Amino acid sequence: MNSRSAFSSINLHGRRIVLRSLQDSDYEAWVEVRQRCRDWLVRWEPRSAHASHLPEDRRSFSGRCAIRERERQIGSAFGFGMFYEGRFVGEITLSSIQRGPLQSAFVGYWIDEAVAGRGLMPEAVVLVMQYAFDSLRLHRIEINIIPRNSASRRVVEKLGLRFEGVAERYLEIDGAWEDHAHYAMTAEEWADRAPELVSSWLLPLAD
Repeated sequence: MNSRSAFSSINLHGRRIVLRSLQDSDYEAWVEVRQRCRDWLVRWEPRSAHASHLPEDRRSFSGRCAIRERERQIGSAFGFGMFYEGRFVGEITLSSIQRGPLQSAFVGYWIDEAVAGRGLMPEAVVLVMQYAFDSLRLHRIEINIIPRNSASRRVVEKLGLRFEGVAERYLEIDGAWEDHAHYAMTAEEWADRAPELVSSWLLPLAD
């Protein structure tokens, strides 16, 4: 997994969704969702009180894609666009990958409000966990969520991720320091639960 070729273009296929790296050609679809769902999204996103919101112009999007590509090439992070029925519907990231004795990463995600509640995000999280544990051989993934973000918490609760407690004023969100609930899974837990999770969320439904 240390060679550059190990981090060539990645496409992850679930039951209904496909995860892949975003490209310049995805800009129009991405910005349409971002602008339409602005109020739904920005209140939950990391941002200091003195910073602007995520830039939505084409040049900034292209730069962001280039950064994600560099991160992917060195194995420090993997960012995926989510596609449902061929349409862009959100993003999920495996970020801050630490090797050595830690072998951990964080998972973050957002979804188009129009398709929220259909079980697409739990499916995406299981796909990313499968990649993190089975392909990257990480030992732990962590998901941190503002406690009052009930929609995001339902994702991890549907999957039965272990709740580890609440960190006070953990991250600056939309200009305010917010508490975050910690959820996690280890490789040992994944080994025990992978058959159930993969069957429930990734394998095609029986006729």
